[in-house]
Amino acid sequence: MNPQLIDQLKQLGIELGANGLPYRFPLHPNFVHLTLGLFIIAIAFDFAGTLFPLERPILKFFSMPVSRSNFFDVSWYNIVAASAISFFTVAAGFFEILLADPPTNMKSDWGLGAGTTMLLHGVGGVLLLTLIVAMTIWRGYQRFRWRKNEPRQVQWSYLLAGIFILGFMFVHGTLGAQLGAEFGVHGTAAGLIRQGENPNQVLQP
Repeated sequence: MNPQLIDQLKQLGIELGANGLPYRFPLHPNFVHLTLGLFIIAIAFDFAGTLFPLERPILKFFSMPVSRSNFFDVSWYNIVAASAISFFTVAAGFFEILLADPPTNMKSDWGLGAGTTMLLHGVGGVLLLTLIVAMTIWRGYQRFRWRKNEPRQVQWSYLLAGIFILGFMFVHGTLGAQLGAEFGVHGTAAGLIRQGENPNQVLQP
């Protein structure tokens, strides 16, 4: 927890709620799910476009008028959106980390303390943002320069890199889930229970 930041918020007339934040629900988890969903869709549709020759008979059987370029279009716009939203995801994450007050006498299922888990999650978030932006730039070069006249718009190396990042997202997301579920960081109900309070009484509107 950053006492100076808390003092600055109080000077602005902003009080922290039961979840330790100046707003009712944490923003970071919501942005996280946007980042995850958009990136997963981007990679999935690139695979769909790449494997289109195998899918064409199935699509034709169901009378679905889909062209190969449609898959690549969906992928491109989703990865651009994932890249943009990830800046807000990381910014909200660091702001909420600064206001976190995790327990110091607990270990996660992975045997890590809250401080170590927050550090790894924060560093991993910056690394993940860098990877997503790099993938977006790589994807843009393939779409507009390297393979713009090719029926398959993406390279196999790009798809393999996407699978690696999805695996990294799983590990990174698990660390974030442990902060909320196991350490109760900004998890209003979990934090109140850890403090011996009754969420049904404290969180009455």
